[in-house]
Amino acid sequence: MDKGKLSIIIPSRGEQFMPQTVNDIFKKAKEDFEIIVILDGVWPAAFPVDRPNLVYVHRGESQGMRAAINSGASICHGEYLLKCDAHVMFDEGFDVKLKSDCEDNCVVIPRRYRLDAENWAILENGKPPEDYQYWIYPRKYNPMSLHGYRWDERTLARKDVLIDDTLTFQGSCWFMRAEHFRRHGFLAIDGYEGLPQQEAEEIGLTTWLNGGRVVVNKKTWYAHLHKPKRGYAIPKEKAERCYEFSYNHWVHGHKDGFVELIEKFWPIPNWPENWAERIYR
Repeated sequence: MDKGKLSIIIPSRGEQFMPQTVNDIFKKAKEDFEIIVILDGVWPAAFPVDRPNLVYVHRGESQGMRAAINSGASICHGEYLLKCDAHVMFDEGFDVKLKSDCEDNCVVIPRRYRLDAENWAILENGKPPEDYQYWIYPRKYNPMSLHGYRWDERTLARKDVLIDDTLTFQGSCWFMRAEHFRRHGFLAIDGYEGLPQQEAEEIGLTTWLNGGRVVVNKKTWYAHLHKPKRGYAIPKEKAERCYEFSYNHWVHGHKDGFVELIEKFWPIPNWPENWAERIYR
């Protein structure tokens, strides 16, 4: 492990804006870092300029995003670990700002904007940045599952709290100490069908239920391309099994911790007062 170094893992399966993402990191990061791009079964149409601290790992056949992230983490050298999608833009000095407010047992999420990828700029759409998410009440779905949704009311009410707890987040970018990733055995393949779904739920709930914190850092940000055309195929049947496994594992398999976490962030939009009675009946 190289103390202070940041390892950035980017899983990619033919995403159009991977070169722009890599080049943006080289422009914006201020301290020691490495980038590990996992080319998951597909060669990209274009590569960024080769650099000493840029590593490509090409997998002849796609093994899925979870396995791609794990393979990058297994060879990284940094004290800190950041995973991001292959279509994001960062704040100037994002690495310094994230490291300065990251505790040992903590997951840190930068403030999120939407990306105008064609112009490589923040998309101005009149909406506030996405600082928090909550789970839509799970009885809405079949199979019942945990789906994150933007929590604008909390964003506006707590706009002056720069480092703040968040119930859940989108999995497009997260930051932690590499030891935290290894200690908890992220990311599981079995049960999740190897899919990118429920990445945030696994990471966030594992952290919260083991005495850690998941926080949003509003001192820095990233911009993410909303619903890009992706190379990762997500068969409906596998996705449903993934959601069902995650719901049963966390909501029912860790009932006490889950109830305590919901109570910590209560009230949650659209959740009924008798939610526990209805879910656990």
